[in-house]
Amino acid sequence: NCNPETVSTDYDTSDRLYFEPLTDEDVISVIKRESENGTLCGVIVQLGGQTPLKIAAALEEAGIPILGTSPDAIDLAEDRERFQQLLQKLDLLQPENGIAHSADEARTIVERIGLPVVIRPSYVLGGRAMEVVHHLDDLERYMRDAVIVSGDNPVLIDRFLDHAVEVDVDALCDGTDVYIAGIMEHIEEAGIHSGDSACSLPPQNLSDDILAELRRQTTALAHALGVVGLMNIQFAIKGTDIYLLEVNPRGSRTVPFVAKTTGVPIAKIASRVMAGEKLASFNLKDVILDHVAVKEAVFPFARFPGVDIFLGPEMKSTGEVMGVDTDFGRAFAKSQLGAGTDLPLSGTVFISVKDEDKAEFVEICRDLVADGFAIVATGGTTDALIKAGVPATRINKVMEGRPHAVDAMLSGDIQLVFNTAKGAGAIKDSFSLRQTALTNKIPYYTTVSGSRAAGQAIRALRQGNLGVKSLQEHLAAISA
Repeated sequence: NCNPETVSTDYDTSDRLYFEPLTDEDVISVIKRESENGTLCGVIVQLGGQTPLKIAAALEEAGIPILGTSPDAIDLAEDRERFQQLLQKLDLLQPENGIAHSADEARTIVERIGLPVVIRPSYVLGGRAMEVVHHLDDLERYMRDAVIVSGDNPVLIDRFLDHAVEVDVDALCDGTDVYIAGIMEHIEEAGIHSGDSACSLPPQNLSDDILAELRRQTTALAHALGVVGLMNIQFAIKGTDIYLLEVNPRGSRTVPFVAKTTGVPIAKIASRVMAGEKLASFNLKDVILDHVAVKEAVFPFARFPGVDIFLGPEMKSTGEVMGVDTDFGRAFAKSQLGAGTDLPLSGTVFISVKDEDKAEFVEICRDLVADGFAIVATGGTTDALIKAGVPATRINKVMEGRPHAVDAMLSGDIQLVFNTAKGAGAIKDSFSLRQTALTNKIPYYTTVSGSRAAGQAIRALRQGNLGVKSLQEHLAAISA
């Protein structure tokens, strides 16, 4: 590990710690040195994110045994064309996509699959330089900028699934049996990087049929990829269709969250499975939870002046917290408190949302008004709310002149902001709103589902029944 801080946090975890960069050459040198102390059984590459997977092939070439999933199976999941052939064989859905090496190729692909699209350079981590493109002008600009990030590597283009629900599944496989450790429903819509999206375990809005199909597809993929150890899959659900977004034949960042929520030591079991033990020996059963856990991302925006807090496919979070309670509203409220967001219990909510979100915000606003909040909104949003019978007062956008929404925020007249935008132009135009909210510590939500969850959390906080219960007490209730 090249981070010296590991000494203070994990000083009792390992026998030795090497401060070296994670490159093929350095890792092989460390393994050779350690091999002098006895027989090397093998190395585990599944518990260190994406980086170890990238050096797995080099380790295998150097004659170092890889425990668990083979480097070829890892490549099968990582290589876009091989993976596409596998999905066709298994008859699983994937968003329409293409690979572009030039602006002309990108335009041709977009004409074939239609806008909007998710576009990203290949071989980058954390969704770097990934963007949802709604207009052809944005595509031209992106292709000019993407060359700087991806160099000679191609650009990947996928059809973007509007208003889809994203789901993370963590599973264990020993080559024979598959154990599904957790199915997590993202709170933010598909299009927000999974590391930045809050998620709920158990899922709150998925039918039994959808859950059964997710389990079937996960099991089929684990067998087809030859997974031995951990696997993480990201799905998008639109209506009754399930689309496969990504498969990672490794431990994901959600593993600690699932383990804490269910009480099943997933990483420990996976390590023993990789070393040759069978899942059957652990007597694992599906855990029926009587509590809800919400994972929320923690963002460093306050430390970086001028950074846009609008969430998208490029990862921006630097940490995570979790809230646990008997229902979703209370669990989400706790996750917001843990992440440093103080939701208001009264006051005024400012709302400015794109056209296709207006209908969904009617119900959110109706509930807020019932809870005693006043609503101020931009022109189009105000019209939609009043037409639906929800009282709202019109306020100017910044570009419409003063007094406008930012003035009201600076004057302390707004306690909560809901703002959704589509396209690079609209996102840029609403930047001052988000910046003002950040600097004045006003809670701010940029998605429909995040705003709805915030409304539920406010209701739970207003009822004043947030209790404190240890994680162990929640887990004891499961086993009882």
